[in-house]
Amino acid sequence: MKGSWVGSWGPSQHHAADVLIVLNWNGKSITGMLNPGTDNMPIKNATLNPAGWVLCFEADGKDRSGSPLTYIVEGKIENLGLSERSIVGTWKNQKESGPFRIRRQ
Repeated sequence: MKGSWVGSWGPSQHHAADVLIVLNWNGKSITGMLNPGTDNMPIKNATLNPAGWVLCFEADGKDRSGSPLTYIVEGKIENLGLSERSIVGTWKNQKESGPFRIRRQ
């Protein structure tokens, strides 16, 4: 899980935004940051289910008006044995949802 992951998320595959995620694994828990920089959101409540290799996490952010949003991301790790593995799944918040795809750098 440790490393930088780059990909996209959005309300649809045709209207997706770039996303950068930095993950850390200390042997017990997964931590990290969603879109480090000016729009950074610390990752919280991250879990990895080895039965199916499904990663779930949450991140608190804000919409364009400044109202709080909680993002929930769930995705399956693909190509687990390769260095360029990816995580493919969905994301949602209180207002919208869509596909999510990132690849390890």
